Amino acid sequence: MPAIDVIGDDRVMALIRASVIPDAAALAETLVAGGIHAIEFTFTTPDVQTHIARAIAADTGAVIGAGSVLTPAQALLALEAGAAFIVTPGLSPAVAEIAARAGVPMMMGAFTPSEIMQALAAGVWAVKVFPAQTAGPEHFRHLLGPMPMARLIASGGVLAQNARTFLQAGAYAVTAGSSVVPAEALAASEWADIRRRALEFVNAVRDLRS
Repeated sequence: MPAIDVIGDDRVMALIRASVIPDAAALAETLVAGGIHAIEFTFTTPDVQTHIARAIAADTGAVIGAGSVLTPAQALLALEAGAAFIVTPGLSPAVAEIAARAGVPMMMGAFTPSEIMQALAAGVWAVKVFPAQTAGPEHFRHLLGPMPMARLIASGGVLAQNARTFLQAGAYAVTAGSSVVPAEALAASEWADIRRRALEFVNAVRDLRS
């Protein structure tokens, strides 16, 4: 099974958006212990490629990717660091071309049917519907009506309390963001708290997991 498919098994992936990451390896180990095996480190974090490389080197069993990739230059940095997948917040054919050349799975951000069609035409592995909270779970049900083949990942405003509703509406997976890895807890290396939050999120959707 390709490593990226752990997202489909877990139905959850972690999205890390923080200005400070004191120990990327410890963070990856903590999230895996909490039941989340796919982790997206974003380019909004300074020197994110170093954190990606350290998390990969720790060999925790996590699948590590790069998110908020805005430019081809960032995509190349992510690939050099060893990212197993690349995520853009919107449509980016240039980044998709680099990912395709490298044989690395790509996710694009989209919201409307037309945007999702463009992302699918670019050969993406999945489409991140962002911000998911804005339209709610029914948005996914409507989108999947004419596009049942699409892997749609709900991102933005997804919490342990509402994650089930997005999955029940047909979302392929959901992202666990700052509610699981708050920037303050991460900066303080509060691993026990982050593990507890990850477990709470995973347990909220446990019977919906593959």
